[in-house]
Amino acid sequence: MRDFHLPGRSAVYATNGMCATSHPLAATAALDILKSGGNAVDAAIAGAVLLGICEPQMTGLGGDMFALIQKDPSADVVALNGSGRAPQAANATALRAKGLSTIPLHSAEAITVPGAVDGFCRMAEDFGNLSLGDILAPAIHYARTGVPVAPRVAFDWDLSAALLQGTARDKFLIAGAAPKVGQLFASPCQADALECITANGRDGFYAGAVAKDMVASLQAVGGSHSMEDFAATKATYGTPLRSSYQGIEMLEHPANGQGATALLMLNMMKHFDIANMDPFGAERAHIEAEISKLAYDARNRFIADANYTTRIAHMLAAETATNLAALIDPSRSMADPSSLSEAVHKDTIYITVVDKNQMAVSLIYSIFHAFGSGIASEKYGILFQNRGAGFTLEQGHPNELAGGKRPMHTIIPGMLAENGRVTMPFGVMGGAYQPNGHARLLSNMVDFGMDNQTAIDAPRCFSDRGLMKVERGYVSQVHQTLADMGHKVEIPAGPIGGAQAILIGKDGVLQGASDPRKDGCALGY
Repeated sequence: MRDFHLPGRSAVYATNGMCATSHPLAATAALDILKSGGNAVDAAIAGAVLLGICEPQMTGLGGDMFALIQKDPSADVVALNGSGRAPQAANATALRAKGLSTIPLHSAEAITVPGAVDGFCRMAEDFGNLSLGDILAPAIHYARTGVPVAPRVAFDWDLSAALLQGTARDKFLIAGAAPKVGQLFASPCQADALECITANGRDGFYAGAVAKDMVASLQAVGGSHSMEDFAATKATYGTPLRSSYQGIEMLEHPANGQGATALLMLNMMKHFDIANMDPFGAERAHIEAEISKLAYDARNRFIADANYTTRIAHMLAAETATNLAALIDPSRSMADPSSLSEAVHKDTIYITVVDKNQMAVSLIYSIFHAFGSGIASEKYGILFQNRGAGFTLEQGHPNELAGGKRPMHTIIPGMLAENGRVTMPFGVMGGAYQPNGHARLLSNMVDFGMDNQTAIDAPRCFSDRGLMKVERGYVSQVHQTLADMGHKVEIPAGPIGGAQAILIGKDGVLQGASDPRKDGCALGY
């Protein structure tokens, strides 16, 4: 139990339904859907789409989504992939001929066809109780009337406003500037697009006026996207990947998501006595950083579109984890994980809802970088993701850019299970941090006995592209010890990621947790 003398947040308890997400209006909208007869799928879609208005720097209709769904406690968990593909005319050879070695983040080449709307429509049709009109009504309302900008959203908006280009500046700035805390942000043009979806389903987005607006806007900035690319967009189902740690099973979305990275981290963690380390000390931070370097190196080698990913079995094999763990020096940071691990590999905004029937949804929805590509459609103000930057231009790589192909994705929804029973849908936001965050959250709970809220609140660190990012929640001695080990330590400008979770008790009591690093909350009834 937390110390009530100190600032903090209690977990939220309820029995009839629960939502945890990063903005209170979205959590409230989801709960209202549950109270009006909707189920967890209806509520998750309603809250997620509204997040595109509440947190447009994080997500929106021009992005992708992934979900893990359990219809009821006796059903298998299914993985829904609502990620889009590169336009058929995309060509890595042509980009290499231009002298490019990576795909520019804020260019038409980085824009993949949005997959989220098709994913939402598929979810609603296959699992929902309510009509799209009922589900999307909260987002339409707030898009028209406006949302008061929340503090964390204002912080992010101000940092990234300069990335907006052309018409996107008109659609997502107010008088040429990022909105301030409490200032109303409205997007009536997106409300119009949402009404097209309520009237015509997924075709209201992927055909007709909305699609024509998106295609024309993309072609105007040099994109090769076509109406046929939008019409062909289709969400797909898959089977979650699984691994266990200390008797708790973690379920992750399969490729093209990076969920296997989190599972590889868990498998490597088994080789270290994490539970006997100081949870907020340098030793644990160092071991976790080294594990993540090797796991992310494996991710970069193997994960791609599911039709091109062939080495997940190797990535999740116990022998692979054993061999990688053996490369870790407990007292020294490794500089180049790719050269060390070569021998091992030589063979080649989040929302969760649980309803009264314990249907559980773990859903993540994103436009990738802040404000995605920075490019929006002219009429409807659809801000396009830059997920195409997740491709590589390395010739022959499984994740090489090609027409009709899905890129490697960073967003991953998660679930925990014990003895075959789903116990906690959860997610950790934060781009590349997400697998690290999944592994750390589970470790916080099972190695150190934290409840889900305490585990989310706990300070974070992350070794990212040569920098050891350490939140201010760590004492200064930890920073110095890590530096002495060879880490290049940095306190990041903003906190590392965010997280949401709902623990499902055997007695039916739901325990919701929401990250104070964001503006959101857990709400139940």
